[in-house]
Amino acid sequence: MLLTPSRRKPPRHDEAEKPFWISFSDLMTALMVLFLVAMAVGLLGMTQSLRQQDQAKAGRQEAIGQCLADVQALTRASGLNGLRLRGQTLEFGTLAEFSKNGNTLAPERERALRALMPQVLDITRTPSCQAWLKRLVLEGYASPEGSYLYNLNLSLERSQRFLCVLLDASAADALPRADRQAIRELFLVGGSSFNSAILNQPEKSRRVELRLEFKDAGRCDSGAGSGSDCATTPAPIPWDDDTQCPVAAR
Repeated sequence: MLLTPSRRKPPRHDEAEKPFWISFSDLMTALMVLFLVAMAVGLLGMTQSLRQQDQAKAGRQEAIGQCLADVQALTRASGLNGLRLRGQTLEFGTLAEFSKNGNTLAPERERALRALMPQVLDITRTPSCQAWLKRLVLEGYASPEGSYLYNLNLSLERSQRFLCVLLDASAADALPRADRQAIRELFLVGGSSFNSAILNQPEKSRRVELRLEFKDAGRCDSGAGSGSDCATTPAPIPWDDDTQCPVAAR
């Protein structure tokens, strides 16, 4: 009996390709899972970063609020006429008001300012202030009677004279050297012409104010910032005891 050789059925195309499509599908699934994991990690990192930024801003606001509250308490306890805190600006009232075309203060006002300033400096050394305080801007102003450039120069002379009063080492009630050094490092002197004239009160426009400026949380909250905004200690200033004020009295 003759045996007829059996014919093997040719493989079907779908059976031959089936292992390939299964592996490709698994690969795509794995990639999708990796993508979702990466997205979840990225979102978690962003959430934590935003939370840290919010906490830093909240901490900054709280510290600055406490710093200003301490200054506010000082103005109330001092009993000085016109001394008050407006926003971040310390107004000295009659203590720092000048005569028309003048840049000098009466001796009793000078003594009162020298007695007051060490208390202000003590507040700047508290942790709440020291962490965020950038500088103290001493701004002089003039009444609008004169020309722009004349008033600009006069207002600058007034702020310089105010600083001379505080740095006068020859005065009987001179500030301690540590305080005078702190004033040199923290204070920035400026002048303004017509920008802040008080309407119908020219005598109150001839004044000096002290504005507190604070560091920006976005640049300095994590210690990653750089530059003058994030400096933790002021640059050293060569010391001298020059008692001669360069502003000519008038």
